[in-house]
Amino acid sequence: MSIFLVGGGPDTVTSSEIFDQFVDEVLERGATRHRVPKIVLVIFDEGGSATHFLPAYTAPLESRMSCEIRPVLVCRDSLVESASFDDVDAILVASGPTPAYLNALQTSIDAIASAIVQGAPYIGFSAGAMIAPKVALIGGYTMNGTEVCTEEWSEGLAEITLKAGLGVVPFTVDVHAAQAGTLGRALSAVVNGLADRVVAIDENTAVVTTLHDPSSIRIVGGGNAWTFEASDGQVTSSIRRAN
Repeated sequence: MSIFLVGGGPDTVTSSEIFDQFVDEVLERGATRHRVPKIVLVIFDEGGSATHFLPAYTAPLESRMSCEIRPVLVCRDSLVESASFDDVDAILVASGPTPAYLNALQTSIDAIASAIVQGAPYIGFSAGAMIAPKVALIGGYTMNGTEVCTEEWSEGLAEITLKAGLGVVPFTVDVHAAQAGTLGRALSAVVNGLADRVVAIDENTAVVTTLHDPSSIRIVGGGNAWTFEASDGQVTSSIRRAN
């Protein structure tokens, strides 16, 4: 099963194939277990905000299939119980404050990896995509004091900050690439040796790979995936457009 890394929130997804392909894999997973698929949906909540944002994730899924969606709310400084990922057919991690998601899921990293290994597809939107890598870029807008993207996308952090992520993909991820101007942050992370490889994903675009073969990547949606990679003392860049 696949790992879908979406470069924005569901409100930016206008290409139906992103949800279509994820749902196809969820249904395949459910069919192998002879049941209606069970999906855990991890979403940030502050003052009841999850109630407002949940339909943006649930409606595209429920309009395509019968499924059981289990919301798991993430609050600042909270921890998600690893049992939340037991016996699930798919995992969805929503958009929102990236550091809060990564902190909340620290106790569930092994459980998430185990679910994916057993065949559950994973889809992460924005923050959910950024925390998926082994080395996760969680925010920041300056490098050595120089601004490399706008403060609006800093996640409340000054310097570009990377931490150990969920470990389900080997490359670091940035999002809202062309739309928010985070390409400069992605490039700076590689140039300054914070990450060996960063894939910056446009909105309305998903990078799709697998846990078993992360070198096999396809691009789905309406935009580009921009890759910056360090090799032999040089940084190379490439752009792949959705097929």
